[in-house]
Amino acid sequence: MKLSNSVKSVLSGVGLSVLALGLASTSAIAATTTATFGVTATVQATCLVSATPLAFGTYTGAVANSTSSVSVTCTNTTPYNVGLSAGLATGATVTTRQMTGPASALLNYALFSDSARTLNWGQTIATDTVAGTGNGSAQAITVYGQAAAGQYVAPGDYSDTITATITY
Repeated sequence: MKLSNSVKSVLSGVGLSVLALGLASTSAIAATTTATFGVTATVQATCLVSATPLAFGTYTGAVANSTSSVSVTCTNTTPYNVGLSAGLATGATVTTRQMTGPASALLNYALFSDSARTLNWGQTIATDTVAGTGNGSAQAITVYGQAAAGQYVAPGDYSDTITATITY
């Protein structure tokens, strides 16, 4: 069957209309819309503290010095204070700590926050604690220990336990 030119024109026009309609619907499918949403978090100030042992080694009656380390990890910009307890011996103070040995014998020692061993390290904030500001990483603080000369105690092993407390 042979189509006349007028039928061809009509079919051609219908084809273009269908094509235009198809393009129009493609444009409608490509339309976009947006939405926003908030994102929040709360960061609490936190701190962790740990410590390494302090060992004087063999005490001979002469001054004995040793060091230890307290590690503090606080969130960034968090101010803190580290205090050290008097220890476990009855009668011990933060200025005269005591290790207990055989038959309850006592060996006196002190803990300091400076290498010259002049700044006693205790537990009263703003008096004898060590202050700092957290940076998100572990910060090592040296503890300087000294067992005074002239203590002639019974031979044996002496020990004490100190609690490091961080206030923030």
